[in-house]
Amino acid sequence: MNDPGDLRPNEEAVALEPASDATLRFIGTIHTPWRDRKDCPRQGRLDGPECQLVLDPVWHNALAGLEDYDTIEVLYWLDQSRRDLIRQSPRSDGQTFGTFALRSPVRPNPIGTSMVKLVRIEKGTLIVRGLDCLDGTPLLDIKPDRCAFSPKAPQKTGDQPIS
Repeated sequence: MNDPGDLRPNEEAVALEPASDATLRFIGTIHTPWRDRKDCPRQGRLDGPECQLVLDPVWHNALAGLEDYDTIEVLYWLDQSRRDLIRQSPRSDGQTFGTFALRSPVRPNPIGTSMVKLVRIEKGTLIVRGLDCLDGTPLLDIKPDRCAFSPKAPQKTGDQPIS
């Protein structure tokens, strides 16, 4: 997966020890029309095709109340991405940027995030628009749009604006 021969001009990779310092729990699978990275959009569009977030049954009750939001944030594991590039050439033109200056799926921890339009929820499956990942991508988490979210818990001292 991390073949040094895959590098574009001026890209740079680093040798890494196998990652073993965190454990994630996938909560489902994402289904999109894209099966090959070359066909996948660079950024999702809210008018893009309908995609499905299929949650494992144990998480179905965790969806209660999510239908109140028009947009949600979806976090997913870009399982087919290489993880060793520190400089990338996204246009293949030799111009490079540091990985942290890009929204590329090639990252040390390939976590993707998209703000998507929630179309509907059907028996543990969310129908959304706005994704930019491959079919079969593991689903990490779902959160209400932070701009539309009102905290359900009482306010804490640290929530107060600094004067």
